[in-house]
Amino acid sequence: QVQLVESGGGLVQPGGSLRLSCAASGFAFGNALLNWVRQAPGKGLEWVAAINPGGDSTSYEDSVKGRFTISRDNAKKMLYLQMEDLKLEDTAMYYCTVGGDRGQGTMVTVSS
Repeated sequence: QVQLVESGGGLVQPGGSLRLSCAASGFAFGNALLNWVRQAPGKGLEWVAAINPGGDSTSYEDSVKGRFTISRDNAKKMLYLQMEDLKLEDTAMYYCTVGGDRGQGTMVTVSS
């Protein structure tokens, strides 16, 4: 079955950086459109970024454009989210998703 395991979250100051990783298994990774979504405390899920199977086309939610970069390594079945210039409002649980499946998430807390 689909397994997605996120890692890399933590506590960071505003303006800081983090790199999230997602290890995937149980599906045809190289053929899959992949996404990062997030859920801030007390709020609903918000789509953050997407990447096509080949990794040569990406899209971003407006508030993260220019700060976040989604990438993938199909050989390693890994998905990444490089986050720069983090803001307080980026505080959330971050999930990688494929189809209707998502992992357990990794928490990102931006605080001074």
